[in-house]
Amino acid sequence: MNTQTPRQVVADLHAHPQLVDTSDERFAGYGVMGLPFASGHYLALRDMIASSIGPAYRSVWHRNPNGHWTIYTTTEPEQSCPRYFGKGATTRYVPSIDVGWNDDRTIEVAMGETFRWQIELTSSPATSLMTALSGATPAAAWHSRALLHAIGPMATVMLRAGRIRMCARTPNGPEFRGTPLYVWRVADSRASLDGQDFGAPAPLDEQISVGDIPLPQRGLFFVGRSAFDAPDTADTHQHLTDTGVQT
Repeated sequence: MNTQTPRQVVADLHAHPQLVDTSDERFAGYGVMGLPFASGHYLALRDMIASSIGPAYRSVWHRNPNGHWTIYTTTEPEQSCPRYFGKGATTRYVPSIDVGWNDDRTIEVAMGETFRWQIELTSSPATSLMTALSGATPAAAWHSRALLHAIGPMATVMLRAGRIRMCARTPNGPEFRGTPLYVWRVADSRASLDGQDFGAPAPLDEQISVGDIPLPQRGLFFVGRSAFDAPDTADTHQHLTDTGVQT
């Protein structure tokens, strides 16, 4: 059974970032898989400590109640989340996204003076079991698409956060494969953007997806790895041009 706190696990990742030795485009990091709010807003966080295609970066994903996505990223879009998820979203480069820990289970995320997000984490029997199963699975097994497709339905039942898929197509086309090594639940959260408070976390009326990847209906925090097929360079450039990269 894992007795480390989220803060300790993230600190270990910072101290010893590792990428799996494969030909995929690979990342190691942590973040919030997704978190819906009663107001209709939706947030996600990615802090990628290691990347096979560029520097470490952070990104915040925001979906407003009208369904429009904005991806804020601290590095070039071609080397961060918009490379795979930029189709249909606005991409904005930001000089920094600050992430700090108030205590072992509470995170503060900020972008300048415009965005504030506090996230309180907790364990549950389901998240503890998911973490234990991940730790007991050989690293080589995570390369198996069959395993990832099998874990999705199991996580769906266990975590009660709506449908979950560990292997699916992204909006830009490349396939995503996720390996959550540690999982916690978001116990509570508060967020605001440009002075607008998002209200309390709560499931949306209908579960939403990016590409073929359904996003959780309750907040889940992960530490783990992900891999993607390499996108077509021309298509990626066109997606970023069509959706508007802003600075």
